[in-house]
Amino acid sequence: MTPTIAEAARAVLVTGDPAAKVRLARAAARAWRRGELAHAFDVAMPDHPARPAEPELLPPNRMPRRGRGGSERGRIALLHALAHIEFAAIDLAFDMAGRFGAGFPRRFVDDWLSVGADEAMHFAILDRRLRTLGTRYGALPAHAGLWEAADATAGDVMGRLAVVPMVLEARGLDVTPETVARFRAAGDETSARILHRIYTDEIRHVGFGAKWFGMRCAKSGIEPAPAWQAAVRRYFRGQLKPPFNASAREQAGLPRDYYEPIAAVN
Repeated sequence: MTPTIAEAARAVLVTGDPAAKVRLARAAARAWRRGELAHAFDVAMPDHPARPAEPELLPPNRMPRRGRGGSERGRIALLHALAHIEFAAIDLAFDMAGRFGAGFPRRFVDDWLSVGADEAMHFAILDRRLRTLGTRYGALPAHAGLWEAADATAGDVMGRLAVVPMVLEARGLDVTPETVARFRAAGDETSARILHRIYTDEIRHVGFGAKWFGMRCAKSGIEPAPAWQAAVRRYFRGQLKPPFNASAREQAGLPRDYYEPIAAVN
């Protein structure tokens, strides 16, 4: 019997070991591209993904300050934090495909499995970089809030699309160029190249969110920018804080009229 995309997505989500999760994520994406997984949603996604024993997960307000990446210690802490984000992003992408794919064309699964494969690659290269620097993923604490947006939007695909790719990943577009510049100024060109690679991929990921959010709005006959603002107000617990990387956001299909009307004022 042909395995299904839902079974493959669930297998990724219930696997906590980082190396095994990366292998399963990349294998699932390959199998989908080769037509080896049925477009069927016969199993439910777990409420929460499995997590490894390390890193220790702390509330965001208990996380130690990382500094700005000038020292090697600060750069390691920042790379570890980014690896943790990418590790969670694997689950977010596969949950998007497995939880919501039944309500969309096959192209929806195409897009989010490609995102999941990217996130697995991002995590792997960040972990490899950490090991080159004498440490590893799990050696430092990490914050426990990354699944909150998925929890809040488990029953609302529009909320999920609005918050995860179009708020959380879009924030990466705002802050990563400055981070790359700081790493380069510190002489860490290897890490800078890794972060720039991730940045260029994230533009595409934000674009998938904007595309599918816009398509669902068009199907429902509603204006996308006000609908997005309403979803963000409902589900996003933080603030949209400038400065914004308007050019990268525009490239991803997220123009100013979406976020500027509800952005925090400096």
